[in-house]
Amino acid sequence: MTKETIRKLVLKFPKHLIDRPVVYHLVKDYELMINILKASIQPDAEGILVLELSGKKENFDKGLQFLRKLGIEIQPLSKDIKFDEKTCYHCGVCIPVCPVRALKMDKETHLVSFDKEKCIACELCIKICPPKAIKLVI
Repeated sequence: MTKETIRKLVLKFPKHLIDRPVVYHLVKDYELMINILKASIQPDAEGILVLELSGKKENFDKGLQFLRKLGIEIQPLSKDIKFDEKTCYHCGVCIPVCPVRALKMDKETHLVSFDKEKCIACELCIKICPPKAIKLVI
């Protein structure tokens, strides 16, 4: 049985590669599953793609090797969002800005909770949190 690898990564594309079907090749040639968490692609500028990549370990490693050969920089998603429940007012202001629903409010207790596994570290919640209960840890 082959072990599956799952990791959240940040890919930095040189500007000459932003119009290449790189994600397509990861799916088709290496049988990897991709969940795009965040993307920033501008004409004539470096592209950034934050994704969750999963697949058989052997295919995963070959897919990363393919990316490196193209000149794509690969980094683990090292930003971490910290939610301090003691500081939180549980006002819910952060909930509608979260694009992946990592923040939610319990309908019975009216307490805000944070699911770190869903978080893509987009930082939108940090900017809007009145008591500054959400912080970025690098």
